[in-house]
This record gives sequence, structure tokens and C-alpha cells, in this order.
Amino acid sequence: MSIKKILKISIISILGVLIFASGFYLGKEKRVIVYPEEDIDFSLFWDAYYKLKDNFLMFNEIENKEIVHGAISGMIEALNDPHTSFLDEEETEAFSERMSGEFEGVGMEIGKRDEKIKVISPIEGTPAKRAGIQTGDIIKSIDGESTERMSLGIAVSKIRGPKGEPVVLGIIRNEEEKDITIIRDVIQIPSISWEIKEDNIAYIQLYHFHAGMTQEFSQAAQEIIKSPAERIIIDLRGNPGGSLSIVLSISDWFLEKGETIVINEQDGKQEKLQATRTAIFSNYPTVILINEGSASGSEILAGALRDNRGVKIIGQTSFGKGSIQSLYNLKDGSSLKITKSHWLTPDGTPIEEKGIVPDFEVEITEEDFEKEKDPQLKKAIAIIKEL
Repeated sequence: MSIKKILKISIISILGVLIFASGFYLGKEKRVIVYPEEDIDFSLFWDAYYKLKDNFLMFNEIENKEIVHGAISGMIEALNDPHTSFLDEEETEAFSERMSGEFEGVGMEIGKRDEKIKVISPIEGTPAKRAGIQTGDIIKSIDGESTERMSLGIAVSKIRGPKGEPVVLGIIRNEEEKDITIIRDVIQIPSISWEIKEDNIAYIQLYHFHAGMTQEFSQAAQEIIKSPAERIIIDLRGNPGGSLSIVLSISDWFLEKGETIVINEQDGKQEKLQATRTAIFSNYPTVILINEGSASGSEILAGALRDNRGVKIIGQTSFGKGSIQSLYNLKDGSSLKITKSHWLTPDGTPIEEKGIVPDFEVEITEEDFEKEKDPQLKKAIAIIKEL
């Protein structure tokens, strides 16, 4: 039985038991909904619930909603998928704000890998970036509280907070531990910036695929077309992804109509998502920059251009998030972020936990970082000059 079916059955079964026990009113008529019997025995759940209710010392001090939320979180934890999560009302609102491109917090994308909370990427121009947070940092504690066994959603909610309030992150970097204090601020996630480099190279930095980026990229693209640019470097370093629809719309600028951008794989079935218009930049020699902070949508774009056009990729192996999540709202304002499918590059290569391996691996050392050197960009410029 698939994980998707197990999750669906679990939620339906819980609701079925609750509704069967109490019924509900629609106008003046009382109706009882009975769901068909499934192969999960939830009598064990109710056995545990009543034993807690009858014996736990402080049971009456706990709100019923907290118990229900805890049960849902436990059910999701059993799926052993770091990307599927339960978000309470506050976390759901925060997620929506993050996708819109503005929120209050420190400005970094985090993920869970090997049971550890890790920094995928600090966002350019934010308190996290200024404080020295780096891709790959392991967050060991938040304001002194250990992140061991902490869910990703809880970690996000604890790091976020009002503008002006500090948060202390205990991090591990290269086996060394340190505390970093960050003052929260209003975070405005940048979308795109571009400039002309030497030899008429358009250097495009894509920071995050969030709402509004399609229009911003379109405007930048028109400016590039009118400029003397003859080649393009796409910098996806530190780009943690975002909306799939935004990634698809940007891919359209580089791939010909009908070319596959990404393959969605769900329940053993595959669906090819393809470019829908004539590519404006298909004749521009192009290279791509990635690092460990390039995830999800960044990996989709990089994989699409390499598989279809042979575009060379420079930098370090990407994060490896090859799955797509959908947000499902629940009736109390909370939500479920559920892994709905896995994605493959156009030639059928899976990315989950493997990442995109660059054609030219170039590292940035701690010394390069401190001196603001960029050997990866230097290599990209050298390669694109030969195209």
C-alpha cells in the first residue's frame, strides 16, 4: 500500500471515528456519516487516549486541539518523510507569507536531512546572511533548546519572530560549535538581479522562485534582449526553490516548445511537464552555477537545461530535494504539507538525496568566503567564453 493511501486512510479513519461517535447537525436534521471499514485498527488509538485521560496527572490542562494536533504530527512522523509536515495555524500563515516573498524572521531556508536541521541557504541581504550563517550549517539549538527530535515546522516557527527580537542559533560547522545571535527583521525575498559582465556576458542571479518572479524575470529578459549580451550565466547558488509554476514559466525562456522540463512521478505513473512556447534565449550560449544551497526548483531548472541543451553546470553538488509538496488546508486553519510526487530530470534521472552533480566541480573555501572571492563564477566566465 502506498504512503499516500496510508495517509489518506489514517485521516479518513480518525474523522470517521469522531463523526460516528458524535454525529453532526445540518440545520435541524442529525446525520451520521460512516466511512467504510479500512485495514487500520484505530481502537488502539482510543485505548491509549482514554488511558491518558484517566491517568495522566495534568490531562485537563491540555487543550483538546493540542491533542489532535499532536496525533496528526505523530502520524506524519511515522511516514519518515522530512518534507511532509503538519503546520498549525501560525505556521500555515508563516508559510503563505514566505511564498509571497515578505515575512518577519531571519531570512534563511532550512531543511531536514539525516535527522538534523540544516541550513539550505541564507537569503541574500538578510540578517541570517549578515550574521554569517552558511549553507550546510547544522542547527543544534534554538535559544538554548536542542533541535534533536524537533520537527522542521517547529524549528521554523521558533526561528521566525517579530522584527527587532534576537534569536540565538547554536550551529555546528566543520565539526566546530558556535552560537550566532541574529536580530530578526522584515524579510523581503529578492527574486532576480542581473548585470553585464566582461565580453558581453549577461550574469543573472535567481534567488527564489516565489510569487511575482515571473513578471520580474520577463522584465529583466526584455532588458537583456535589448542589451549587447551574447552569452548568459544563470546563478542558482543559494536558491532553495519555491513555486513549481514559476520554475516552469522561466524554463520556457530557455527551452523550445514541447521540450520536457521535468518528469512528475506519482504512484508509478509519469507525467512530462513541457515547455509551452518558443524559447527566446535558446540561441544564447548558457552555463549554470549551483551549490549545496541550490534545491528543488533550482535543480529542476538546472537539470532541464543540461538534459535538453547540454548546458554545462559549475560549482558543487546541489542539495537533492527531488520531491513536490502540496499544501492542504484543514478546517481549523492548520494545514498539511504533503509530498505528492517525485520529480526526475528530462532524461529520467532522480534527484532526491543525490542532487545535481556539476560538470565542473569548484569549491569555495572559508578563506574565499571571507575575502569575497568567487572562484566558481571565475570558472563559469572562463568556460562560457569558449562557447
